[in-house]
Amino acid sequence: MGLYYFDYRSFIIMIPAIIISMYAQIKVSSTFNKYSRIMTARHMTGADAAQRVMQYGGAFGVQIQHIGGSMTDNFNPSTGVISLSDPVYASSSISAVGVAAHEAGHAVQHAQGYLPNKIRASLVPVTQFGSRLSMPLIFIGLLLPVQYDFFVTLGIALYSLCVLLQLATLPVEFNASARALRALDETGILDQQELLGAKKVLRAAAMTYVAATFTALLSLLRLLLIFGNRRRD
Repeated sequence: MGLYYFDYRSFIIMIPAIIISMYAQIKVSSTFNKYSRIMTARHMTGADAAQRVMQYGGAFGVQIQHIGGSMTDNFNPSTGVISLSDPVYASSSISAVGVAAHEAGHAVQHAQGYLPNKIRASLVPVTQFGSRLSMPLIFIGLLLPVQYDFFVTLGIALYSLCVLLQLATLPVEFNASARALRALDETGILDQQELLGAKKVLRAAAMTYVAATFTALLSLLRLLLIFGNRRRD
């Protein structure tokens, strides 16, 4: 018994995902760095902008804290804390304000009970469990005789849940950016030229989520091809 059902097609199919992921990372890094060098006219820091966006959206009681690193910004709904990274927390650049407002957009989603956000949150515990087991099950199943294919089937089913989480993440991220940009515009935190820069930053960041989803879908297709080759052989 061998791994003869692995063929070059199952690896070639991942090349577009690798290219798109690399492009997305380069794009978000270059765009963020570009607008990190341009300060806003109001000199409002990322932390201040996040607070203002949350007030505008009706999200109260959320703490804002500093976190180390770069592009580590996040909102944790379980603790009610927005963590802003080194280039964002105390900076008044267009990039800092845009990213901070995006995280505040997530806090507003949580406060308002945004349905896609609830759906995504309900998938997280299941996918955390599934992501740990899916690949080991698939690997074990491929090593065993064909009559043990249920291991592979179960592993692919668990991995499919991870793909579903990626798909559910997209509308949540797009909506958080839309909320952020609307708040930045209507509260006057950014002028129209600055708002254009913030849009570019958030669009570049959104590309990383699109790339991750595309990669997950192609990975699932690759697993299905491998499984299909095994069954045929």
